[in-house]
Amino acid sequence: MIITRSPLRISLGGGGTDLPSYYEGNNGFLIAGAIDKYVYLTLHETFVKELILNYSKLEKVNKIENIEHPIFREALRLLNIEPSNIEISCMADIPAGTGLGSSGSFTTALLKILHCYKKSLIHPEELAEQACKIEIDILNEPIGKQDQYIAAYGGLTCFEFQKDGRVIAKPLKFSENTRHELQDNLLLFFTGYSRSAGSILKEQDQKTKQSNTEMIKNLNHVKEMGLASMDALESGDLNQFGKIMHEHWIRKKERAKNMTNPKIDEWYNLAINNGAIGGKLIGAGGGGFLMFYCKDKNRLIKKMNNFGLEELNFDFDLEGTKLI
Repeated sequence: MIITRSPLRISLGGGGTDLPSYYEGNNGFLIAGAIDKYVYLTLHETFVKELILNYSKLEKVNKIENIEHPIFREALRLLNIEPSNIEISCMADIPAGTGLGSSGSFTTALLKILHCYKKSLIHPEELAEQACKIEIDILNEPIGKQDQYIAAYGGLTCFEFQKDGRVIAKPLKFSENTRHELQDNLLLFFTGYSRSAGSILKEQDQKTKQSNTEMIKNLNHVKEMGLASMDALESGDLNQFGKIMHEHWIRKKERAKNMTNPKIDEWYNLAINNGAIGGKLIGAGGGGFLMFYCKDKNRLIKKMNNFGLEELNFDFDLEGTKLI
């Protein structure tokens, strides 16, 4: 049996500038952190001469074109693996649609397990690019490259998205004390809302392709805030990082009408008035997890729990997609 795992992620600055519709004309930049919540895949050979795929559904097929799950289908096609006597199963620590990049994590874990099955090595950069090829180029999802790259690399990483499609990955250069302080005071709360990232990002993607002045201006500013977040983190000024996160959320809400809702806004304001310096919805928006950097985490946790929001405890993952 082969087992792979791929980490989920949080965005720490510059999110939204990783879509091709933006970076192909302006270059993009963001910071992401992999966390110790994972998507797991297992693969083992079976006696029956068919391909079994076990996820939220169960598929049994003899031909690639009969596979319903698009990422399974295109990954097997990309690696030239014909359906045979293998079974692949998927499980995850956190459900999909919660803003933590589960689709990118699933795709990198799947590609990793298929490369292991073929006994071929793959570098994180190539792994991420193959995942992007499937999700963005082949399946035409209106998403960015952040999820696939941070899942493949792990850690707390800065990504530069070049106009020609190249991605430059560099680890965030900050002290261990700063990393521990960040981890200790960065809190996640589940809103209870799930959503499709593609549906949220579609409006941004279309407006950017149409060279909408306000959208481009918004994303330019978000990129500048991503760079400012890097400076704040690397200098150890975490209060400034929290303030930038608050400004980022204000800008993010301007990009799509379904980015937030009255209940999420109520929870956000509650947090700001009870120990949070800044925060935002993780991922595309519309639901999932609210993330806050706080100066009084005990007060914040107590208040959010009183309003029914459960905290997700996490550590940072420093390994990326790996064979277990």
